[in-house]
Amino acid sequence: MERILMTGAAGDIGQVLRPDLRSQYQLRLSDTQPIDSCQDGEQSIIADVRDLAAMEAAAAGMDAVIHLAGFRETSAQWEDCYAVNMGGTYNVLEAARRQGVRRVVFASSNHVTGCYEREGVYTRPDMPVRPDSLYGVSKAFGENLARFYADEFGLSVICLRIGSMRPERAILERTDDRILSAWLSPRDTVQLVSRSLQTQVVFGIYYGISGNTRACWDLNNARTDLGYQPQDDAEIIARGAGSDKNRQN
Repeated sequence: MERILMTGAAGDIGQVLRPDLRSQYQLRLSDTQPIDSCQDGEQSIIADVRDLAAMEAAAAGMDAVIHLAGFRETSAQWEDCYAVNMGGTYNVLEAARRQGVRRVVFASSNHVTGCYEREGVYTRPDMPVRPDSLYGVSKAFGENLARFYADEFGLSVICLRIGSMRPERAILERTDDRILSAWLSPRDTVQLVSRSLQTQVVFGIYYGISGNTRACWDLNNARTDLGYQPQDDAEIIARGAGSDKNRQN
């Protein structure tokens, strides 16, 4: 059974991924605080992505890394973006290289191309980056660093520009309609990451959203390269909720 290191494992995405992945892989869960809810097939370690030596020790014996750790708010300040999102990603990639890890799945962000969204431009992964924040800049750096590690060292890296990974209730409780475009359902998250671990692609950048009717990001290469087949559509859930309300009235 392959062994996977998951950084930032205590976060929302890590919590969604763990139940499915631990049935297929041995998971080493890394975060800055201990994870008390470990199940069979999981090991919790304390490691900070800002510490290269700690990351190298964490990556020892691993076949792949799912790199989720980082500041994810668009309001994140430069110091945090630089130290954690940029420096931390370097440490993870370098640790993976030194330890002979075959694959890194990197949680990038839709904010790498956020300025297209502001202008209503439908965006493909091969279009030039246009970050909408320092957070987006830090994730664009991570993608470029990942490409360098793939080209220079042969480390396979799959970059996923995650949309808004939220439970269904976030659609029902929304205060605006952006989530109808950006939503990534929990089960589609699991499928996308699982296929990213299994693909033969050496390097790729893909948007991570469900099959939303209002999507402003292109999923064609994720479907073709990874075999990703999203199961959910935010529009259907929103319409269903509206129908339920009409029936109640």
